[in-house]
Parts: sequence; structure tokens; C-alpha cells
Amino acid sequence: MFPTLFVAHGAPSLVLEDNDYTRQLKALGETQFAKPKAVIIFSAHWITKRPTLSIADPYETIHDFSHFPSILSKMRYPASTDVGTARRVEELFGQNGIPFDIDIHRGLDHGAWVVLQFMYPAADIPVVSMSVTPSWQPRELYQIGHALARLREEGILIIASGGTVHNLTRLDWQATQTEPWAREFDLWLEERLSHWDLSSLYRYDALAPHAQLAVPPGQNEHFVPIFYTMGASTDTPKATLRHRSYQYGHLSHSIWQFG
Repeated sequence: MFPTLFVAHGAPSLVLEDNDYTRQLKALGETQFAKPKAVIIFSAHWITKRPTLSIADPYETIHDFSHFPSILSKMRYPASTDVGTARRVEELFGQNGIPFDIDIHRGLDHGAWVVLQFMYPAADIPVVSMSVTPSWQPRELYQIGHALARLREEGILIIASGGTVHNLTRLDWQATQTEPWAREFDLWLEERLSHWDLSSLYRYDALAPHAQLAVPPGQNEHFVPIFYTMGASTDTPKATLRHRSYQYGHLSHSIWQFG
């Protein structure tokens, strides 16, 4: 049975970097797990009002950024979809009363393809791209993940791509030190995850130190995908921090494994 993963995709330029974090991402695909039948990936850069899955085939590589090196706009990640896995998602959502939509055109934004480029550079693993619904309550996102939990037994790897600390207005592109408030928020998160303290995690915005800095109000789309992957591993509620580092003062590069 596969675990689930919450991983940071960082800035788009991450895909050009070779550092401890990117090597950890590569190791996830190369040595840590068996080759999955397919990958379901929730991306913080695809925001919808209702859960939506894309069955575009092949996926267009979306370059949803600007002011980064021009080479990025030429990169392609030609993944194909997996209709069988998409139909299973539809079936499980239906069985659990979760409303959803289907998109036949949406490609892979950088929240998805940057991560997949490191893990599966050959683009030979079928992908089902999923949106995030940050206007929903964390408890509801957890239930969305829980509805998909049995797919782990069917050879499907479930990934959520975002970041635990993500505040674009406070990025310092020249920073060499990590902001203490970012570490304090992540340490609170680590403690609550280690105890699977859902009641506190659901209220992270009120309870976590510096929550308003780490997850600015109205900009929670990078943080809340963690609840999808937690919910999908609810039968084995175990959280493992595989990596944590920072760029630009506070932008978190973390890998959380659940299950």
C-alpha cells in the first residue's frame, strides 16, 4: 500500500535547481517507493469551487508564471491521463456524496509538473490532476481525501502539492537566513501532525503561532492541500517529516509522508 505525500513545489525556478530538497524529490521517485500504477495530484494552483478532476489527454504543460528564466516557458511535461483511475475517483466521490466536476481541457500547472518532473522525469506514469477547494473547511478536505483512501491499495500514489509556509508578499529573494516565525509555525505543525491532532489542525488559523503570516487570510490554497493527503491515509494515521528547508526567508520546502 502506498503512503500519501504532501510536498512543496516552491518557486517555478525550483525545477532548474540541484539542492538537498530537489534531490529528496528525485529520491521519492527513484528509490523510496515502487512504481505506481498512476498518480493523483492535487495542485494549489488549480482552485475551483467544487472538487474537479481533469481527464485531458495529453496534458498541456501550463506555464502559469512570469518574470522567471525564459527556459522555463519551453519546458514540457507530456504526461498522459489514466481514464480508469479517473473513473474510480468519480465512483468513490459518488459513493461518499462528494459533489465534483470534470474538466476535459485543463493541463498541468507548475504546482503539478515541477514536482512530477523531479519524481518521474520520463513522464511515464499516468496522472489524474485534481483541483483544490480552499473555500471548503479543512474537515471537508480531509473527507475528500478519505473518500480516495482505498486507491492506495490499488497501486495509486496520492500527492498534494503546495507548501506549509507561503506568503508571497514577504519573500526576500536575497535572504540567507530563515525567518523565526516560519520555523515556529512549522514546529507547531510538526507537533500536531505527530499526534494526529485533528481538532487543533482544523483550527490552525486560530491556534498556530504566526498563522496569519505563514498562511495569509484568503491565501490558504498552498497550505490546505495537506488535509487531502492526511484524509487519504486515515486508516494508518502516521505522519513522517522526510525533509524541511526554506528559501527566500520563509518559503518552505517540506515533504510530509502520511501512512
